[in-house]
Amino acid sequence: MELRNRVALVTGAGIRVGRALAVALGGEGMHVVVHYNSSERGACETARLIEESGGKATLIRADLTKVGAPETLVNDVARDIGALAVLINSSAIMQRTPLGSVTAPQWDAMMAVNLRAPFLLAQAAAPHLERAGGAIVNIADLAALETWPAYIPHGISKAGVVYMTRALARTLAPGVRVNAIAPGPVLLPEEWNEQDAAKMRESTPLARLGSPQDVVGAMLYLLRADYVTGDVLIVDGGRHVRK
Repeated sequence: MELRNRVALVTGAGIRVGRALAVALGGEGMHVVVHYNSSERGACETARLIEESGGKATLIRADLTKVGAPETLVNDVARDIGALAVLINSSAIMQRTPLGSVTAPQWDAMMAVNLRAPFLLAQAAAPHLERAGGAIVNIADLAALETWPAYIPHGISKAGVVYMTRALARTLAPGVRVNAIAPGPVLLPEEWNEQDAAKMRESTPLARLGSPQDVVGAMLYLLRADYVTGDVLIVDGGRHVRK
């Protein structure tokens, strides 16, 4: 898939892994739509880095928990910027929610951002992507494939992303390829300390934490792998085979 001079929409691109993905696409010469909600300052920094890398950047704010926001976002991109070729569903909420502490607003927010919005974005983008011979990459999580007692709603939402990826790949073939990445410890939750990080390194077969660049490499592979669809690429240092 040729990326240069084409349009990509990256959700949650203001911070963390989303920023790395957006900047990498800028480095490929793409016009990157930097979606953000509350991270305006981070999104501006992402746009600056994209421009420095040789790409173009446009910032669009949208609250993906709101009904109609995903469809409006896609339509605005198609109308104002041009044919959408790549959709990266990166925006997510990850909260520590042990059983007994989960509230309905927490559940609703995670499901809205982590699962409902990516599906509705893909649904709205599908006609544009098909005309462009485009692709979708969803950012899932290792939590979709394991059992994390302190993050049950998050894991449920990401398991839904895995199913969604496979179902959309089947439904949108052959015109649009749909794949996902399931990262492990590439960026730890902000509230974790060095002791938590050390424990994670020790229990990872490759004996180190990853980085956003590991996810970038997986994304670029999936965008260029024209004979790959419906796949979930695990990027976790081998944690899924540690037992």
